[in-house]
Amino acid sequence: MTIKQLLAADSAKENIIVNGWVKTRRDSKEFTFIELNDGSCRANIQIIADAASPCYATAVTLTPGTSVRIEGGLVECPPGKEQRFEVRASAITVYGTCDAEKYPIQKKKTSDEFLRTVAHLRPRTNKYAAMLRIRAELSHAIHKYFRDNGFIYVHTPVITTSDCEGAGQMFQVTTLDLNNVPKTPEGAVDFAKDFFGKKTSLTVSGQLEGEALAAGLGKIYTFGPAFRAENSNTYRHCSELWMIEPEAAFNTLAENMELAEGFIKAIIKDVLANCPQDIDLFARFVNKDLLPSLANITDNAFERLSYTDALPLLEKENSRFETKMSWGVDLSSEHERFLVETYFKKPVVLHGKPSTVGAFYMKLNDDGKTVRGMDVLVPRIGEIIGGSEREDRLDVLLQKMRAQGMPEDPYSWYIDLRRFGTVPHAGFGLGFERAMMLLTGVSNIRDVIAFPRVPGWAEF
Repeated sequence: MTIKQLLAADSAKENIIVNGWVKTRRDSKEFTFIELNDGSCRANIQIIADAASPCYATAVTLTPGTSVRIEGGLVECPPGKEQRFEVRASAITVYGTCDAEKYPIQKKKTSDEFLRTVAHLRPRTNKYAAMLRIRAELSHAIHKYFRDNGFIYVHTPVITTSDCEGAGQMFQVTTLDLNNVPKTPEGAVDFAKDFFGKKTSLTVSGQLEGEALAAGLGKIYTFGPAFRAENSNTYRHCSELWMIEPEAAFNTLAENMELAEGFIKAIIKDVLANCPQDIDLFARFVNKDLLPSLANITDNAFERLSYTDALPLLEKENSRFETKMSWGVDLSSEHERFLVETYFKKPVVLHGKPSTVGAFYMKLNDDGKTVRGMDVLVPRIGEIIGGSEREDRLDVLLQKMRAQGMPEDPYSWYIDLRRFGTVPHAGFGLGFERAMMLLTGVSNIRDVIAFPRVPGWAEF
């Protein structure tokens, strides 16, 4: 049985078996007490071996990190104990010993920076085990929300020939011999000799393919890995991340904003309801304001604010900003957090950015100056969702692509969607790791993913 099952038992049990890793051990004259954890929940279970037991000689040799199998009986603790049950051991099998002096996970406060260097062991700490359980619950909540709302789960390619963001910051995929790269007569790399016969990269987003699937299925969502070759070492950026991207045919920007707000609120409520002990750890030891800040999101209607209306609010505060605001300047994190944390004191959905800072696929408004894009801004994080109503008019899409110097050939299939049965449609992207930062209060994205990939670091 797992420790989670044992602690939730309705009565004592004979002849149980539990496996796990030793967290701590302390000895008294007639007993040894072992705290055991198996990852199924935050709590440990106490194992007691008395001096008369045949397993006592093994029990007193156990060190933190050692993996064991415990056989015995689940018995009720004496009154006054925090937990109802403990295990009286009758037999102990050691699976793997652990050198206590060299084991990096000691019973003391350890920095996140150090734990990143031993990421293969940090899931055994309370904090990172809790983080990973929350990741699992959040994943389930996301799938549940979209399934309950009629969205179809689809898988979009990891290898692509198109750059959704148009920024060119993509990881190339190739089987060419880098020590003997074939060249064209003009001296360029001859991608015709590569595996796919053309230049390919790891995807930065499944949105474009998602639009194609929504054009046949109506409402779809993707949940998969994305890769950004942006050389950024900030606390909010990872080179490998997970993205959730719904796309809905016939949806407008207004409906897209409603979907995003309902989605964020639902998944937060789900995780709070199903991971109370793990969330409590972060609320107690990582961010004391975590629970009030999450309640601020779930309990308030999100403010709808256009870029045009936000601009004078921000220009008045230019003295506090490193990046001064004026028309055409895209909001940075400092501006986003001012709006949600200082001015409105609740989440904000910012929409109607200038077309000069909007992606090529965002639908142009009738004013010719702004696009039907949106950013959902939340406390502590800033932007957590970015989305838009997509440009569904063929002539306008081509005009925007040409103005940005984008080649049409790699996007020919995307352009076709505007030729054959085009419809208004909208969608957004949620960075899964940013959602994890929101739910846990963790300030660095590298600490909400098991094995972070950032510039200069791809260990494990």
